[in-house]
Amino acid sequence: MEENKTNGQRPETEHQRQERKTWQSIKGENSWTMFKVLSEFVDGFENLNAVGPCVSVFGSARTKPDHKYYKLAVTIARRLTDEGYGVITGGGPGIMEAGNKGAYLNKGTSVGLNINLPFEQSHNPFIDPDKNISHRYFFIRKVMFVKYAQAFVALPGGFGTLDELFEVLTLIQTNKITRVPVILVGTSFWSGLKDWIVETMLEKEHNINPADLGLIPVTDDPEEVIQIINKFYSENHELKPNYEL
Repeated sequence: MEENKTNGQRPETEHQRQERKTWQSIKGENSWTMFKVLSEFVDGFENLNAVGPCVSVFGSARTKPDHKYYKLAVTIARRLTDEGYGVITGGGPGIMEAGNKGAYLNKGTSVGLNINLPFEQSHNPFIDPDKNISHRYFFIRKVMFVKYAQAFVALPGGFGTLDELFEVLTLIQTNKITRVPVILVGTSFWSGLKDWIVETMLEKEHNINPADLGLIPVTDDPEEVIQIINKFYSENHELKPNYEL
């Protein structure tokens, strides 16, 4: 078989090669981004280090106060504070407001991790004034969600809720953080997703392990949420921050 001799040159392709792409422009101030990032991490750590064990509650910003999931989030947050946990949310309206409301009205710790957005997001009135933290960057906000949470409760939401949920599951699955309870609340909302995970990701494509399914129990019962968390920590699991940053 004859060798394809290229004399040190890459072989030609059947398509005409275009000129190498270059940036249109790079703003000089982008070199300062790392300092903005560092300052946001420092601000978050200093504010949250003294908060104590919390549970992060995820869910839609669009859920109205008369919706069953809003009311359910209020109840869950209240019960979490009964058990001595603080509640962390994204600080906005909807399910986030409900989580903060349940904690705040029950005289528990209520933390809001706001994100600067051009729409939808403004902080709700049920956040402790000294625990209302604003973020420029989603990735820093997600570190704060995860670092101080001893469990995660995900109620129905949109892309942001799914992003936060699967970020947490990935970190647990890959042992980047300690395994902690991750509880999906809302059977009619989450069942289709869990069925797809089982039937497609696991059984058809073999992209996860059967043990991974144990990471995401589904329930509609606030008391079951509390039982799952209490059972986990009664089995000699330690309350401590995640991420050794």
